[in-house]
Amino acid sequence: MNGKKIAILGAGSWGTALSITLAEKNHIVNLWTRNKKDIEHLRNYKENKKYLPGIKLPPNVHYFTDIINCISDCELIVLAVASQAIRETLEKIKNHVTKNQLIVNVSKGIEKETLLRISEIVYDFFPENHYVMLSGPSHAEEVSRKMPTTIVAASKSRWAAETVQDIFITPNLRVYTNPDVVGVEIGGALKNVIALGAGITDGLGFGDNAKAALMTRGIREIARLGVAMGAYSSTFAGLAGIGDLIVTCTSMHSRNRRCGILLGQGKNLENAVKSIGMVVEGVYTTMAAYKLSKKYNVEMPITTEIFKILYYIVFCLIICKFYAGFSHRSE
Repeated sequence: MNGKKIAILGAGSWGTALSITLAEKNHIVNLWTRNKKDIEHLRNYKENKKYLPGIKLPPNVHYFTDIINCISDCELIVLAVASQAIRETLEKIKNHVTKNQLIVNVSKGIEKETLLRISEIVYDFFPENHYVMLSGPSHAEEVSRKMPTTIVAASKSRWAAETVQDIFITPNLRVYTNPDVVGVEIGGALKNVIALGAGITDGLGFGDNAKAALMTRGIREIARLGVAMGAYSSTFAGLAGIGDLIVTCTSMHSRNRRCGILLGQGKNLENAVKSIGMVVEGVYTTMAAYKLSKKYNVEMPITTEIFKILYYIVFCLIICKFYAGFSHRSE
């Protein structure tokens, strides 16, 4: 395959790892982030020292803070920003994307205000464009170091899925195709909720038995919701379901698991997230998943309890602090 010109929007760990992977296949990669200091750092050191220290970026990666210039004439636009920033990012480019540009999303989440999946947001902006979701058990730290990895390219268009498969596949990165966009998106998003729970069990000092039970029951409730939303049940037995859940619940690369560990050890949510230093997608997805379980009348006991830990207990603490302060002022 001839080299493509590809824009990657988002220079976090995954956006950077994919930039390296694609550039090493002789694609021309335009990497964008709105942070000028981050871009200058990348230009000067050819390395993302914050997220992927020690991994050099190839010379055919180009750096942009101007998002319109970044996507100009690119055949693929890869969305690698946090899920809650997808809409804001699409707003910036909505008048500059042509219908021939293939949109690939690698962000795993659900928009917390609207409960929309990423594909639904993209189609709101670009209904005529092909869309592909890349998901599966794939830590950026390992992909950037060429460790064996398998992922899924999901699309309603077989042509689009196979095009992305050909572009991204390497001897170390195996890409499968799947027509079930709903299932792949739900599996990728909700595994972060269960990973928070797995981290909490670790932080509490529980053992492997508890984690195995949590993961097994967790994939069952993820699948129940996914099927209610139109997904195939078989998707959750594959890479984008149980595969992604396993790696996120067991690896210290997982920011969701690490955040859960801190919560289990007694840190409050704000301090736990701050300690991670990166976006913890599961915090937002827990709220969305809880609301979706009510909307579709699906029983999700694990998600419900994690929701209570993140939001109900925090709310109660805020109320207690308020009344403690009120009482103090009344004396």
